[in-house]
Amino acid sequence: MKRDSFTKYLYWGVTVFLVICASILFFFSLFKLPDVIGFFKTLTGILMPFVYGLTLAYLLNPIFNFLYDRFAPFLQKHLKNKRRAVHLAKFLSTFLSVALALLIVAALLSMVLPEVVSSIIGLSESNLFVDRVADVTAWFDHFLKQYPNLESAAERVYVEAVSVFDTWLKNDMVPQLTNLMSGLLGTLTFIKNIFIAIIITIYVLNSKQLFAAQSKKMLYSILDVHRANIILNNLRFTNKVFGGFINGKLLDSLIIGILCFLGMTLFGMPYAMLVSVIIGVTNIIPFFGPFIGAIPSILLILLIDPLKALYFALFVLVLQQFDGNILGPKILGDSTGISGFWVMFAILLAGGLFGFVGMVVGVPLFAVFYNIISGLVCHSLRKKGIPEQTQAYYGLERVDEQTFRPHYTGEPDDAPEHGCPDGTAPAAAEAPAPACKNEGGTH
Repeated sequence: MKRDSFTKYLYWGVTVFLVICASILFFFSLFKLPDVIGFFKTLTGILMPFVYGLTLAYLLNPIFNFLYDRFAPFLQKHLKNKRRAVHLAKFLSTFLSVALALLIVAALLSMVLPEVVSSIIGLSESNLFVDRVADVTAWFDHFLKQYPNLESAAERVYVEAVSVFDTWLKNDMVPQLTNLMSGLLGTLTFIKNIFIAIIITIYVLNSKQLFAAQSKKMLYSILDVHRANIILNNLRFTNKVFGGFINGKLLDSLIIGILCFLGMTLFGMPYAMLVSVIIGVTNIIPFFGPFIGAIPSILLILLIDPLKALYFALFVLVLQQFDGNILGPKILGDSTGISGFWVMFAILLAGGLFGFVGMVVGVPLFAVFYNIISGLVCHSLRKKGIPEQTQAYYGLERVDEQTFRPHYTGEPDDAPEHGCPDGTAPAAAEAPAPACKNEGGTH
């Protein structure tokens, strides 16, 4: 008894101590928030090669699995040492996966980069922008001559614009040149990080089963079996959503970029490679991607030929309709399971917080949270004996506090799809709601 009492008081003492330490750390973080943010930025910069490596390993994982499933049985059949056969299969799968990724990147860069650079150089060396500005200036002067009353106001605006430009030139131009030099150094750092990331990718692909086993071992040692199973189920669902969405979106964007290049070449439009790269890259962003890529591309072609810019706008509209209604659903399917409203919400929220990366991963990340919350809601309703299906809440007036049976207004348009004749909903176990069929292991 004394030992049990001592253990109980020790447990509470340690708990109180940890709570006090957490409170002190929380208030310290509030008062030193800039230093805390700076610390995490420094830590993120240091760990960036691991971020790149883990991301690359995740993207190459389907290729690795495909190769390993073919190498392992073949080598185990022809080699006496099964352990050596497994190691050799992992090595070959890892080497070929990374080599294939590097080969694809090198091929794309060799095809795309020279065309893009030549397009940018040609655009910068041409006088198209200067000529267009001159045309607009001439038109504006002609317009002012027709309306003398506006000439004085235009002169004031011109003087203020020159003053603003002069201030920008003195105060902002030099810092931007400094930032440009920092950007060049950042490019060298990026190349170094990519080199380290490739090494990390090789380690992760070759040892992913070991890392997964160690993680599961630690998870089951910390949590009880039920909660550990729930977490593993949610992680599998997260992997399914992210893998299906990101890999599918990359393939979809590559096909759209190729189709855009072929179409622009067929119709003789300028800057075909540059515009196709813009369309393909921005198409990775769901919903807003086509508009983000099409607007600057139309403006770029507009400098060359306004009529071709109109044709390009129509071509992109047809291309995006093909992607949204045929190609995209064929490749992606319903990989996220959320409506268009929540897709737009996820893109705006994640894009505002994390920029381009947030716009890309915001949809699958929100789909994971949506699934977890939906599972928790359905689990809570099931425990209370209240219907889970969403249809049961159309026209709901109240839920009886004693029997937990829903009662409805009785209006035909508001009645649930599977409602009972007496105006009550069916039992919770009947016809589960579509949102609750896959709860990511939250039951």
